[in-house]
Amino acid sequence: MENRIKEQQLDLFSDRTSTQTFDSNQLRLWLSSMAYVLLQAFRQNCFKRTSFAKATVGTIRLSFLKLGAKITISCRRILIAIATACPYPDILVIAHSRIQAIPDSG
Repeated sequence: MENRIKEQQLDLFSDRTSTQTFDSNQLRLWLSSMAYVLLQAFRQNCFKRTSFAKATVGTIRLSFLKLGAKITISCRRILIAIATACPYPDILVIAHSRIQAIPDSG
């Protein structure tokens, strides 16, 4: 349990309450908590049976969310060209296919 709290404080910056009002600090903590829940679901669903199944939030953030990419938007599609220096292209392909397999809620 303490490792999860430390993970949220260090990797998602939930310990920063640098504004003066309680409401803005509370909103910042809520956003940090929602980001943690989202990354936890991402880890459980997309990285199942990979080397990142038990990775920390900071490792996932540095390896997959902070990638260099070029985004091209046309009228029919959005193209994302990821840099050739991507550290884990095979796991990124697996995660992308698992995200696409999630059914629409609507």
